[in-house]
Amino acid sequence: MTPILQLDHLSKRYAPGHPPVVNDLNLSVSAGELLTLLGPSGCGKTTTLRLIAGLEQPDSGDVLIGGRNVTTPFAPPERRGVGLVFQDYALFPHLSVLGNVLFGLSHLPRAQRLPRARETLALVGLTVFESRRPHELSGGQQQRVALARALAPRPTLLLLDEPFSNLDAQLRHATRQEIRSILRAAGTTAILVTHDQEEALAFSDRIVLMRAGQAEQIGTPHDVYTQPRTAFVANFLGRSNLLSGTADRHMARTALGIIPLQEPRSGPVLVSVRPEHLRFTDDPAAPEVTIQAREFKGHDITYTVTLDGNRQELLVHGPSDDLRPEGSRARLSVTQPARPVQ
Repeated sequence: MTPILQLDHLSKRYAPGHPPVVNDLNLSVSAGELLTLLGPSGCGKTTTLRLIAGLEQPDSGDVLIGGRNVTTPFAPPERRGVGLVFQDYALFPHLSVLGNVLFGLSHLPRAQRLPRARETLALVGLTVFESRRPHELSGGQQQRVALARALAPRPTLLLLDEPFSNLDAQLRHATRQEIRSILRAAGTTAILVTHDQEEALAFSDRIVLMRAGQAEQIGTPHDVYTQPRTAFVANFLGRSNLLSGTADRHMARTALGIIPLQEPRSGPVLVSVRPEHLRFTDDPAAPEVTIQAREFKGHDITYTVTLDGNRQELLVHGPSDDLRPEGSRARLSVTQPARPVQ
């Protein structure tokens, strides 16, 4: 089956002599997939989205949408069958909700425009607000209007650039879940750009974690989180403890003692141990730590501890009913095999 989107050796730099913002990027997106471009500021994720949309021209490489090459010859955004939703919504303040959705349907025969607009408003749950102006809506409702306007033309691909960043935490979570459900119901293929790790994990079928214009790792949220390939991935997608050690196949000797490995290694090794894979224990053979700080989070507690001997700082997630004072001593054990990383 032909991918909805294919990027072949895509590169872009903004000035001669400067490093590329997007560097030889290859990516394929399937029909109905929800994919997230995740990474820190400057990693190239927004530029990648703009190259897909036709808002920028690549220096080299190709963008194929629905099997059609839209870079050679270059196709502008309105000829790519792509919908765009930005973080500022970009709604027309002088138009009603219905008017905003109708705006993108001028290519349809007049008789089809109003039914299509109302059908899309029903999909996003805003039929009763069709006569209101944007300033009369909440932030989450404005976001759904922007989504409806982008979905109404039935785009081949929907691109979402940090669409939830202007919402407060509670509304952000609710709106994200609503929009994910809407996209699923519509069978829409979508690419989300975000720097928010929780958002990427909750929204995506797959995550592309970007660094310096390249894909550092691509996979399902579960796979990228539980099986990071590099120290960068382990630390950016969630928090992790990185420990040096010496591996002998499925075990490694580290400052936390001898711990099991997910994959066999030999010789010097760097391993990732998630904070939730450490626990306090009464085992007298376990290494000792000093609790330096704690953050109570309701459902659990995050402790910052230092290992006796080398003073390495570690994070530990503990249950909320095991409250330990700062400055106290404890012993640590590892509950899951560690992940070797590069």
